Amino acid sequence: MMVVDPHRLQPASQEVQDPITERGVQSKCLEFVSQGLGNHGVKGRCEIHKEHTDVRVLTLQVGEGSVDHRGDDILPGSFFPMENSEEDSWTPKSETCVESLPHCCSACDNRESLIPGKTFRKPKARSMSTSAVPSCAEFRRTQSLHGPSPVTTFGPKACMLKNPKAVMHIQDPASQRLTWNKPPKSVLVIKKIQDVSLLQPFKELCIFLTEQKNMIVYVERKVLEDPAIANDESFVAVKKNFCTFREDFDDLSNRVDFIICLGGDGTLLYASSLFQESVPPVMAFHLGSLGFLTPFNFDTYQSQVTQVIEGNAAIILRSRLKVKVVKESREKSKTKDKNLIITNGDDEPSRKTMQYQVLNEVVVDRGPSSYLSNVDLFLDGHLITTVQGDGVIVSTPTGSTAYAVAAGASMIHPNVPAILITPICPHSLSFRPIVVPAGVELKIMLSREARNNAWVSFDGRKRQEIGHGDSITITTSCFPVPSICFRDPVNDWFESLAQCLHWNVRKKQSHLSSEEEEEF
Repeated sequence: MMVVDPHRLQPASQEVQDPITERGVQSKCLEFVSQGLGNHGVKGRCEIHKEHTDVRVLTLQVGEGSVDHRGDDILPGSFFPMENSEEDSWTPKSETCVESLPHCCSACDNRESLIPGKTFRKPKARSMSTSAVPSCAEFRRTQSLHGPSPVTTFGPKACMLKNPKAVMHIQDPASQRLTWNKPPKSVLVIKKIQDVSLLQPFKELCIFLTEQKNMIVYVERKVLEDPAIANDESFVAVKKNFCTFREDFDDLSNRVDFIICLGGDGTLLYASSLFQESVPPVMAFHLGSLGFLTPFNFDTYQSQVTQVIEGNAAIILRSRLKVKVVKESREKSKTKDKNLIITNGDDEPSRKTMQYQVLNEVVVDRGPSSYLSNVDLFLDGHLITTVQGDGVIVSTPTGSTAYAVAAGASMIHPNVPAILITPICPHSLSFRPIVVPAGVELKIMLSREARNNAWVSFDGRKRQEIGHGDSITITTSCFPVPSICFRDPVNDWFESLAQCLHWNVRKKQSHLSSEEEEEF
């Protein structure tokens, strides 16, 4: 068990709590900063339960997440008992922390003075019957319903500008701005393949980036193999300065500072699939058919790109889903997938695990079979329902305006922390789409009564078959996609609803004439 000595105590500030663990936790709270974990500053909170005095709970936060008592896993919102929880008191061991003890706890609004140097005593337990007091294990959770805190470093140089006006330790999404630790030097340009109309914008953008901005341009190898670009003699000098990469072979995580997409929404989804962890900032130009996720027009690309390079652009963090697929090996696999995780000696040799980062949705359907799909849906380890129909969609708020809205789901703003579960043609009139908290863990498995296997796809890619014994675990990822806004997250979203989906567009009702008004 880890023992952390506080380095400095300061008044605890009001924090957002997990709705499940709100009961009986707000007594004496102390926030401190410690050097107990290597070179990382550790912020924690010591909470003494009012009713359950035999357990003290300590939350340690390192960077954007929390660590449990082993100190080897980052689990946002994780809780664990202190090592001396069976003793009657706990005294800070650091000599410097005594001088800065708070006189009261602002989080609990406890007006009882805390005398510097005095041992903290547990409050006496109230006499309650055993049946009236729930088990302490009921309040122990390994994760929070609020979901993991997103990583706010994007690629090797970009990060989110810190806002001093952050409320309750959560920054207002409307005030999220992009900044650079160092000036950006490299950019990944993603172009829609085999689209002749994009050749001229692609050339203009690359010439502007290389000659005027002195940027290192990364492009996909098959883009340069396009005959229209390969046979263009005027573009030969520019192509020599390009750096190429191949999907599933080259790692771009520490090479690219930001991304520019030319095309539709598919280019942004493709950019997300290239980065399984931290994603550089993405600037998407509307040059495709729909363009719900691409707010920029190419007419003013020079001024817009210059503003992004200089920093302070508005961004929206589009949450992704972390999907883990565990499959039983029924035969020798010849798959060469970069997302395949090699199991160690502790795991069963007959199972293989693959992980994906999904921006829009995970779709589980019946595939080519004529039978209905039959899958079990678990939430935090509990079976909540069995989906019998054409399939089920598990989507992010960003994906709520894609396949999910076509299946009858509500549209959710990307800043809302949630996961959307939408059935596809369910064999039940009462199965409606539901929204669950972003911090839950979903698991999908084939039911025992299923007549056929199911199929799963991730943002429409990597489609594969799921059989009995296989499982799909879905959680909110801590690596969002930082999408650069044209104006701000709210205006851009409603503008896309109006322009792309024609939301609530109808012929307006005419005004009543004076004669018609008199009749009523």
